[in-house]
Amino acid sequence: MNKPLRRIAIFCGVLVLALLIRDNWLQYVRADELNGHKYNRRVQIERYAHERGDIIVDGNPVTGSVETSGSDFKYKRVWKDGPMWAPVTGYSSQAFDASQLESIEDGILTGNDDQLFFDRTLSMVTGEKKTGGNIVTTLDGAAQEAAFKGLGSKKGAVAAIDPRTGAILALASTPSYDPSVFAGNSLKDSDARQKLLKDKDKPMLNRALRETYPPGSTFKVVTAAAALENGLYDDIDAKTESPLPWTLPQTSVQLKNEGAIPCENASLREALRWSCNTVFGKMSDDLGNEKMIEQTEKFGFGKEIFTPVRSDASIYPKDNRPQNAMAGIGQASNRTTPLQMAMVAAAIANDGKLMQPYMVAQRQAPNLDVIHNHEKEQLSRPLSGENARKVQQMMETVVSKGTGTNARIDGVTVGGKTGTAQHGLDNSEKPYAWFISYAKTDSGSPVAVAVVVEDGDANRDDISGGGLAAPIARNVMKAVIDGM
Repeated sequence: MNKPLRRIAIFCGVLVLALLIRDNWLQYVRADELNGHKYNRRVQIERYAHERGDIIVDGNPVTGSVETSGSDFKYKRVWKDGPMWAPVTGYSSQAFDASQLESIEDGILTGNDDQLFFDRTLSMVTGEKKTGGNIVTTLDGAAQEAAFKGLGSKKGAVAAIDPRTGAILALASTPSYDPSVFAGNSLKDSDARQKLLKDKDKPMLNRALRETYPPGSTFKVVTAAAALENGLYDDIDAKTESPLPWTLPQTSVQLKNEGAIPCENASLREALRWSCNTVFGKMSDDLGNEKMIEQTEKFGFGKEIFTPVRSDASIYPKDNRPQNAMAGIGQASNRTTPLQMAMVAAAIANDGKLMQPYMVAQRQAPNLDVIHNHEKEQLSRPLSGENARKVQQMMETVVSKGTGTNARIDGVTVGGKTGTAQHGLDNSEKPYAWFISYAKTDSGSPVAVAVVVEDGDANRDDISGGGLAAPIARNVMKAVIDGM
């Protein structure tokens, strides 16, 4: 072979070798990456080529799948009572992917998770149509309905937990949206989603998990727990060292109470019953910012909570003395999610043990075989059993003869705390109405609830935790108890 031909042969051989290396690189090394690439339409077509598994509440699906036409995506997602369940399920859209449980549990719901490998293989052998697995939630349908209907046309959120296990029983947020309206990939679906995104009331915001509010006077139960845990006070019926008037430290500003209520040197029980700002503001100052932060972190403040859906971190601020006093009554830069305040009530109701909140009880294969069972887990112990029971007594007094009487349930022991949180610069906007509570039966406390209401239509003087939020909490707790 002459020299030019040999060079051409070598060059062609190098090209063939390069092609083989590239081909193997794509088929083996980058196979998983390319299979999962967002621009690989074949993956998306396969994802919607079969019915999606369901999200289950009380043994029944709250989701479904329907066939579509005019698209290479065969099935799309639908919901039953979509606005009520959207804060739990999230959305699944052919055009806009998925969120919350629909996203986190997508592998099970599509049937593509590695845990379902045997089922997929068996379906190939038997020729059965591929379907997704199911996600069985901890949600209580009656409690969710009571929460959603209780909020009605008002902005707000409800979170309810079983204190004994951490199981989430209700998670409502209003205003809400129907995920079905943009589950497809048409222009109509795109327009529907854009309309929701532009809505000033933010219906797609999950207020129970992703909005933080000043907790107002509901936070006083945390301050009381800190006082007991740090030995500042021991006897909840003994007088506290709480003068009236009381001036915020390092200022000339007197901290006000709501009306002429008996707060001077009031006991812990009476101070919580009447919601005395002066008592709890001074208590927070006596404890100091560092100890207050330590106590809040035991309740879960300062970090995101995964249920498995992510909840924003609640924040008790590192601040100066006057701001710390205000934060101790749930104001200043103190910010919390409704889920976090439900966790506070749950820990107190569970004799000081805080369980990890969760909303997925089981994962099921398409044939309904259980492939995963959730095991309850203790998250922390914010306060001792003895001190938790003292706070319970205080909260039960609030409901029996204090500001929380609208939460009473016949034949059931209920503990609670009202709150009206200032909102806006110099409290210029309408306040938020809060209520946290738990119900206690002979078998323990099956439910703890946090409710926050942003009622822009109410008269300012009519906005109170006891008036707006407590009746909603009562109905949620009653729904859980009635279903036992």
